[in-house]
Amino acid sequence: MTHDEANVNEPIEPGARASSTARGAAGVGGRHGDSDRLPDRATRRGFLAGAMGASAAMAAGCGGSPDKAATGTGPSDRKPLRAAFSNAGLQSTWCALGKQTAELWGGLLGVDVQWFDGEFDPEKQRNKIDQIVDQDWDFCCFQAVAIDALAPPVRYLKERGVPVISMDTLVVPMDKMRETGVWMEVTPDHVFMAESSTRDMMRRIGGKGRVIHIGGLSAHSGARDRRRGFEQVLREFPDVQVVGGGVVWCDWEKQKARDAFESMLQQEKEPIAGAFFHSDDMALACIPALANSIHKDMVITAVDGQKEGLFAVRDGTLAATTVNPVCRIHRTALTIGQFIARNRESIDEVPELVITPGPLVTKDTGNLEAMLYLADPRHGIV
Repeated sequence: MTHDEANVNEPIEPGARASSTARGAAGVGGRHGDSDRLPDRATRRGFLAGAMGASAAMAAGCGGSPDKAATGTGPSDRKPLRAAFSNAGLQSTWCALGKQTAELWGGLLGVDVQWFDGEFDPEKQRNKIDQIVDQDWDFCCFQAVAIDALAPPVRYLKERGVPVISMDTLVVPMDKMRETGVWMEVTPDHVFMAESSTRDMMRRIGGKGRVIHIGGLSAHSGARDRRRGFEQVLREFPDVQVVGGGVVWCDWEKQKARDAFESMLQQEKEPIAGAFFHSDDMALACIPALANSIHKDMVITAVDGQKEGLFAVRDGTLAATTVNPVCRIHRTALTIGQFIARNRESIDEVPELVITPGPLVTKDTGNLEAMLYLADPRHGIV
């Protein structure tokens, strides 16, 4: 497809559908070089904008005037917007909660959210998005199953003037975002989340012994960064060895993780000290395999920090989890998308990167009950 750059900053009327007029392609500052991962954390702190969430939306009257915000009448007199959402796979509790959150806040903000399940299959997700790019959308929010898989339909949406926001993982490498048609990336710091969870595991095992590293999907930019975070901490502990020599990619599949985990347990004749998982789902699927084995005291830490994982921390099944704030990510993407549409914002007004905070949660961090409340599907906040 060719890109029409002639009307790069032409606004769309509030509440109107995007037309075939090009909406915006020129990039803004903050490019980070040829890379398929986010900038290092020292650079990324400058982009931290977690406060750009639902509180701002409600305070602004969901894109209405201050008077309407005060009376709560703003959304009722506006034509609803229409947004296409897709995340990696609804068989994941993380992704399922993201869908619930987008639909919850879409109802509050006057956005009709249409969902297209990625099914943890890049080809299936691509086919679904290909089939809807000619429909009328005010904006789209995508979590790509694999980097670059959605690049062609996103380029087409750019030509039609439809803003695209990526969530959690990169649709394309950072330095290709704006030219492809991705206005913004809303993401946690995957490296930091992995570092926090791994460091807690290392502390609990005394910095020595053998550990297991179960990864998500190797083509997933967030999983790549979680691997990087784990390995950065591992280098600080020369007395720790990884069973099998490195990460075992299990594609976010619970059964695949369980099979790989059990195989490693059976091969080891001495107790394994710990294990780090890229998701709570995979960790919780594997923990039952420890019962009545020499590995029953293994320290398990993970990433996601949503309801099931938090309950597992509370009951001692998981030693720690780091919050990957699925509600905040989906809510922020939706909130900003409706601001772009209703305020007729240009791509130059929108930050390229919004990083959401992701704290470590253990029995001792003091934030467990708060996180359980905020992650409740009825609230959809964290």
